[in-house]
Amino acid sequence: MPEEETLERAREDAAEGKAPSTQAGEFVHEEIEHVREGKHGARSTKHAIAIGLSKARRAGVKLPPPDPAKTSASTRRKAIRDAKKSRQPRKTSAKRARATLSALKKEGRQAASAKALSRQAKSSAMKRTRKERSAAEKKRPRRAHVHGSVVG
Repeated sequence: MPEEETLERAREDAAEGKAPSTQAGEFVHEEIEHVREGKHGARSTKHAIAIGLSKARRAGVKLPPPDPAKTSASTRRKAIRDAKKSRQPRKTSAKRARATLSALKKEGRQAASAKALSRQAKSSAMKRTRKERSAAEKKRPRRAHVHGSVVG
């Protein structure tokens, strides 16, 4: 279950009209913090991100399912299932929650290191096409000049 603070930050992002991926980023950040604090581990940085995105979908963030060309059918199905769970919330059984947590506790903590996150961000960015990078740049808010200095 996401922390109340994370849910609040995601709600604020939604109220400000920010993209679903920005709202989901709050949950991913929380997950990275959990691994760093030692609450549990993750197999890889991608694993930690996937857990965060799953939590976001279950909390009601309207994230679209991943692109079929880039992800497996099972990952897509899980994303769709997580989105459905947000519409029909049901508490996970204590036994299952405990089993999940104990499995995650056995995983390593390196997935949330600065080096691992940097490597993940770089490899992810390299996979983007020129068209995707261009579209992202066009969406980015323009910087405003205030008293000779650049803000933004």
